[in-house]
Amino acid sequence: MRDIKDYVILNNGVKMPLLGFGTYNANDSEELMRAIKKSMKIGYRHIDTASFYENENIIGSVINESGISREEIFLVNKVWNSDQGYEKTLQAFQKSIKNLKTDYLDAYLIHWPQTLNKETWKALEKLSKEGYVRAIGVSNFTVNHLKRLIEDAEILPSINQIEFHPRLVQNELMEFCKEHKIQIESWSPLMRGRVFQIPLLQELSKKYGKTISQIVLRWDLQMGVVTIPKSTTISRIKENADIFKFEITEDDMDKIRKLNDGFRIGMNPDIVYENPKIIKI
Repeated sequence: MRDIKDYVILNNGVKMPLLGFGTYNANDSEELMRAIKKSMKIGYRHIDTASFYENENIIGSVINESGISREEIFLVNKVWNSDQGYEKTLQAFQKSIKNLKTDYLDAYLIHWPQTLNKETWKALEKLSKEGYVRAIGVSNFTVNHLKRLIEDAEILPSINQIEFHPRLVQNELMEFCKEHKIQIESWSPLMRGRVFQIPLLQELSKKYGKTISQIVLRWDLQMGVVTIPKSTTISRIKENADIFKFEITEDDMDKIRKLNDGFRIGMNPDIVYENPKIIKI
């Protein structure tokens, strides 16, 4: 892990950048456009979005106008709950790539577990086989959800994007994904700002001469987790990318791991599975 260009190799051989740029809840279109442009100048090449975020057009325009070849960008999107099912997923995919002004995605994920997962997964497998998606995966899936999906899947998920941070490590899920070579990716790794209130992280920030954000994001990488912090503040975008020139000791890694108490800032995936219409990310 030497610089922002570093990557993991997914279970299908596709290279995925370790550090990504998250775009959830960035409601100001001009601000988001400036932020993505700056992130790409800094060196970010992994951009995460979803149809639910309603920013696909902005992201597509910035990528097209950036002067950076599409092949250099790792573009991730997700199929929303109301679009699950075989035919509806295929239709949703076509709408998304049109909005994103591209003819393929680097990764396409099921956004939340649902009863229609298997039909949706068949659609993702079709897109993968036909070359429209380089890697397929899931988001917010627990061990039980993954087991149900894998039972009759032809292609194993390459990615599971989950809520992962010092207070929600999900050890059992981590082990299951490691066993099946499914890459864990962290959404909202900074707990929407709550990490700044944790005394241990404040101490480690002083010890390493790094910000709390940098400590947490570096911890993610050393845990083997791809991380996609979201910020539209230019200084923080740059700060979040400066995590490749230091290393956290194993003793301090373990101290951070022990902060795990199961605290969630987002919805519990089991609740969403039973009640997909009450979603509140």
